[in-house]
Order: sequence, then structure tokens, then C-alpha cells
Amino acid sequence: MRHSLPLSPQFYVTAPQPCPYLEGRLERKLFTSLQGDFAQNLNDSLSHQGFRRSQNVLYRPSCTDCAACLSARIDVSKFTPSKSQKRTLKRNAHLKRRATSPWATEDQYDLFREYLDTRHADGGMADMDVFEFAAMIEETPIRSRVVEYTDIISNELTAVCLTDVIEDGVSMVYSFYKPDLHKHSLGTHIILDHIDIAREAGLPYVYLGYWVPGSEKMGYKARFSGLEVYYRGEWTPFTKEADFDSSLHPLSTDPIAEQVSNISLPDTRPTKA
Repeated sequence: MRHSLPLSPQFYVTAPQPCPYLEGRLERKLFTSLQGDFAQNLNDSLSHQGFRRSQNVLYRPSCTDCAACLSARIDVSKFTPSKSQKRTLKRNAHLKRRATSPWATEDQYDLFREYLDTRHADGGMADMDVFEFAAMIEETPIRSRVVEYTDIISNELTAVCLTDVIEDGVSMVYSFYKPDLHKHSLGTHIILDHIDIAREAGLPYVYLGYWVPGSEKMGYKARFSGLEVYYRGEWTPFTKEADFDSSLHPLSTDPIAEQVSNISLPDTRPTKA
């Protein structure tokens, strides 16, 4: 008898390349396509399991050397701003937030280029042209917003964040800002404002991307109270960095087949009338 198998996402693995966070290590990603009528459900489900979105792809680190990249989110109900974070909010009180549909503009791209050329000139996105930038912003099969921050005095675009709205929170896909305003801590301000956005929408979490023990680049995420990381298959409250050092060990990575078999997929069967 011939049986038809249910349609389900296919998972693939990228070739190893130098890790951008930990020197001397190699990075590899497990990924799947995000498309079709059930894209939002798939994004919601895999976001809960440590995946991130990039255009129409969902990915999660699957490195052979370690499992150090841990997806991080803030439990809004448990967040209390520190004194330093309160000062950041006060310093940026002149910024006005505006959330729009995911549509790229010249002002956004100019700010993006200024940010990359100053902060990440040797990074993987350094060569992105205006068309690739537009694709990053606009190619989204789910509910996404571009959150702009404009100086109310000069009317100058100061910061931008591409944000997804998922089942239980907002997910900060990518943010960039004026690189010369060091004292304003704009990266921190964007996160603090997204906590307010989640509260206003009645959503419990703000998804931040990956936190990496031992990486100075990612250290700032550990400064937010209410932080949780996706560790060994579950969301775990962050206490101190040393508690997650075991993820740096080569034996902390499960085989690819085991990783895929442990992924929970949403029910995509049509609802009966």
C-alpha cells in the first residue's frame, strides 16, 4: 500500500566558516526555508526552540566545536531597569519611535552603511548593497515591522530595528544606529524600548538573538534583568556566565540527526469545518 507522507520542513547544514564570536572556532548553521501558508506558525514554533529568522530562512547554530550560541530573551514581567539603563532612557528622551511596514528607504540604507563602515567593516554584511539591504528588510513572509527612532529636534533618523511580531513576543531581527553617539548607548535604548513595545502589546517576551559566553561582543545582553537563555532544550533563567561554560566544550553538540529529530514542528493539517 502506498502511503503519502505529511509535508514538513527540510533541514540543511551550512559549510563551516570562521566563528564571528569566538576566535579560532568554526561556525555552522542548521537551517530551513520559511515560506507558504504556515510560515508564521513555523516561525513561532522554531523561535521558541532557539531559531532565528533571516529573510525567508530560519536558522540555529549547530557547530562542531561547541554549543556556545544560546538564544536569549527577556521576560518582560521580570525586567527592572538598572540605574545605568534609566540614565540611557533619559539621555534618549528626544527620540521618537515610529513603527512602519517592512519597507526599505534611502535614509535607512545611508544609516545602515554608516553603522557598518564604522562598527563592522570586516563583518559578513560589510559588502551589502542597497538591493541586498532592501531584501533584508522587505523579504519577510511573517508579521514584521521596521521600528525607526528619529530625533525630534533635528528630525534626523538615528536608529532602526527590523522587528518580528511572534506568538509570545517581539523578536529583534537586526538593529543599527548612529555609530558616533557612544554616550547615548543606542543599542541598549532600542532593547529597552522594545520591552515597552512588548508591554504595550501585552506580549511576555523580547527575543534578542544569541548570547555567547566568553564573547565580549555579546556580553551586553547579560546586563538585562529577566534574561533567559535556551539551554539544553529549555528556556533557563540567566544567573551568571560561569553556569553556561559547559556549552563551550566540543562534546556539548549533539549529532545533526538527533538535533533535527528533537525539533517540535507545528501542526499544519487543515482545520476541519
